[in-house]
Amino acid sequence: MSLLAVTDVTVRFGGLTALAEVSVLVEPGTVHGIIGPNGAGKTTLFNVICGFTRPTSGSVAVRGKRLREHRPHHLAGLGIARTLQGLGLFAHQSVLDNVLIGADRHSSAGVLGALLGRGAKQEAALRERAMAALASLGVDKHAHTLPAALPYGLRKRVALARALVSDPDLLLLDEPAAGLSESERDELVGLIGGLRPEMAVVLVEHHMDLVMSVCEQITVLNFGRVIATGSPAAVQADPDVAEAYLGAAS
Repeated sequence: MSLLAVTDVTVRFGGLTALAEVSVLVEPGTVHGIIGPNGAGKTTLFNVICGFTRPTSGSVAVRGKRLREHRPHHLAGLGIARTLQGLGLFAHQSVLDNVLIGADRHSSAGVLGALLGRGAKQEAALRERAMAALASLGVDKHAHTLPAALPYGLRKRVALARALVSDPDLLLLDEPAAGLSESERDELVGLIGGLRPEMAVVLVEHHMDLVMSVCEQITVLNFGRVIATGSPAAVQADPDVAEAYLGAAS
């Protein structure tokens, strides 16, 4: 059974068709890339998966169960975590407190309740979990720093730690390499590859070197339609993919 199954999803905004019968299958413990030229429908597809956008037709299922009315705040309960194109960090909260927000799935009282003193043991356990997530990404020494004081690459790691602290089965990464240097992108490849087999990862990304090196499967969109699905080698060799990118560049 696929962990995530997007089946024949169509999204229309008035007279504009943003997605047309798009299907994507994501298997447990794999990294699946979603690529395509600007305007191909990648963000719309992510928004459908996350419950920001309701499809005109088609379905989204997790572990074989169709999601009918899910919204972004339901994702944690479904075992799904995501990062945003923008970091989405709270500027006036420490790095540790930002990551703690992602641990809410593991708190019976909620993170806010734990931080307000509703269970000292639970608060300590949540903080330990958050520190472990930061340590796994090499940013634990910045736990008590405000995000704005960190370089952009480290803030990206904090945002990733906030997603990982919930121990998701499915991690959605929206342009994780945006704004990173070449060396930071190389480090990101290792970080993403190291997440297997604990979880599946779906990433939308423009940096093809990263996608080709870390993904087992790739789905290519163009003008809202799937034009190729397969291994990195198969996708690179597909003439429709070459035409879509060359056409976008011309």
